[in-house]
Amino acid sequence: MSRTTDDILDVLDPPPGAEPDPDAFVRAAMAWHFGEDTGSPFWLARAASLGFDPRTDVRGHQDLALFPNVADELRDVRAAALVPRGYGARPGVVGVAESGGTTGAPKRVVILRDWWDRVVSAVDADLDALGFPRGADWLALAPTGPHMVGDLVTRLATDRGGIRFPVDLDPRWIKKLLAAGDTGQADAYGEHLVEQAAHLLSTQDIGVLMTTPALLERLARRDDLVELVNAKVRGILWGGTHMDADSRDLYRTEVFPGVPLHGVYGSTMILGGVGERLGLTADDPCVFDPLAPFVTFSVVAPETGGTVGHGERGQVVTHHVSKSFLLPANLERDLATRVRAPAGAPGDAIADVGPVAVFDERAVIEGVY
Repeated sequence: MSRTTDDILDVLDPPPGAEPDPDAFVRAAMAWHFGEDTGSPFWLARAASLGFDPRTDVRGHQDLALFPNVADELRDVRAAALVPRGYGARPGVVGVAESGGTTGAPKRVVILRDWWDRVVSAVDADLDALGFPRGADWLALAPTGPHMVGDLVTRLATDRGGIRFPVDLDPRWIKKLLAAGDTGQADAYGEHLVEQAAHLLSTQDIGVLMTTPALLERLARRDDLVELVNAKVRGILWGGTHMDADSRDLYRTEVFPGVPLHGVYGSTMILGGVGERLGLTADDPCVFDPLAPFVTFSVVAPETGGTVGHGERGQVVTHHVSKSFLLPANLERDLATRVRAPAGAPGDAIADVGPVAVFDERAVIEGVY
């Protein structure tokens, strides 16, 4: 390995807890992903049509806006073409994750071990800070493959000394039913999932519940399940994109008082999720901070693409920049309020996230999320 590559990796692959300079980090990422010996076949081929040279023209985080949004190209590209050559013959592939197919054919990303370890470590640290128990068993009402959340929950449960009890679900089937107007079957499917969860809650020592806002709302309708959760569960982790402020407050103060409730804003296009800001009060909105410098956000006006002011709402743009993957300037199907990021972090934090009504000329259907 050349000294130049060593220098790049010193910046691009920092140890946990390190905070590299965001602009130096981006420059290292450009050298890696567009280096002939280290970049992925996808980006090396795509470079010719960018209209700029990322290695010389992208000098910092702000310049990520130069990139076009290539997310739609991830619907058809060969997964192997997304793996950087710099990883060699054994890159440590955890798996291929797909988006939910909300706006057409699913998009695919490749999850490599070093990145996945970093995601798990970040969520794990948040759970410790919130007092989520170690050595506890988990109940997960969440999809497994091809969605990444199943693997994330399995890792968290086992790494923290517990067993994961899964209730698998197919969010695409729910969305298909709702798109066809078959709300009856969609509702029946939701109840089918809750019945499975009820059996596990009543027979197993469940210490952590992981689910989506929509399914948590279904659980909260049943007094017997509320009683079981309050008696057994010592932490609720919800994942997806949004939970409205009134529901969040109701769960914390009336439905599940005393049980820590923590959200994770998850998206396939950022290859994981970012946790709700720690230390928020009951009066604060639900804020998600970037996992800087790897995952960052901006909030833009849908009509112009310009950044909105702090406290204003707009559409979320995500940037994923890591050793294992590059996906800058991705326009998400979410609206959010722009909030100042923590000191030293590039980009924005996002609050009160919710779906847009229409994305890529298709109606957005959330289903079980």
